[in-house]
Amino acid sequence: MLLDARAAIVPGDKVRDYLLSSTHPIGRHKYAFFRSLGYLQGQWQVLERDLHATLSGEAPSLDVTGYGQKFTVRGVLTGPNGRSGRIVTVWIILSDEVSPRFVTAYPEE
Repeated sequence: MLLDARAAIVPGDKVRDYLLSSTHPIGRHKYAFFRSLGYLQGQWQVLERDLHATLSGEAPSLDVTGYGQKFTVRGVLTGPNGRSGRIVTVWIILSDEVSPRFVTAYPEE
């Protein structure tokens, strides 16, 4: 489990304007996956909540960067429409912080 998972930070703009954006240059490719699970940009808080819920899984360390230590968490996300999909989330604990911050999420292949 990710250290201090209850205090994990998931910025709303990263969920709303990245993962749930059909026009973001990178996020639009992830949008189709999250949309297929029933997540909507106008209700981005639902995905934010569900990302927090995936943090009970194993959290192996990826690497240490100049910014902090990165971790991945794999899990199953069940969307508002009842469909489920396996996802990978990436988190970072910045060098000067103790709470993990959400970096990205994508479907597990």
